[in-house]
Amino acid sequence: MAETSLIAEPGKQDVVISRVFDAPRDLVFKACTDPELISQWWGPKAFTTTVDAMDVRPGGTWRYVQRGAGGEDYGFHGAYHDVTPPERLIYTFEFEPMPGHVALETVTLEDLDGRTKVTDRVVYQTVEDRDGTLQSGMEEGMNETMDRFTELVEEMQKE
Repeated sequence: MAETSLIAEPGKQDVVISRVFDAPRDLVFKACTDPELISQWWGPKAFTTTVDAMDVRPGGTWRYVQRGAGGEDYGFHGAYHDVTPPERLIYTFEFEPMPGHVALETVTLEDLDGRTKVTDRVVYQTVEDRDGTLQSGMEEGMNETMDRFTELVEEMQKE
């Protein structure tokens, strides 16, 4: 399985995550923007994800709820600023148990002759917010999420 890269330079407010998927860009973009597919890959395996709202257009909003094995719910939400199929998504991201700590994500999808490089640059309001997110287990959760995403796009190609 492909490796996910996470770059978090000391003292900076951003994290850059990238991975190459063995799938065409249109299909990868669909997996990122179809509410029916989000719940199949978004978040670590120990959680289930429900898409509460998802209006993928500039000015549209999204909200996902993750449920842990013990029944605890965690909400996440944001607003889309730019949607340029199949090249780019720009949206905000806020973890509801920590209101006011909003990040801005820019996801770019680069066509590599039938494969797709996805780069997600997450910019936090402060270095402390970024470092707190990293310390909360972000890298482990992100790796599980990207593995699940890979499995989904592989299955989608078989259809």
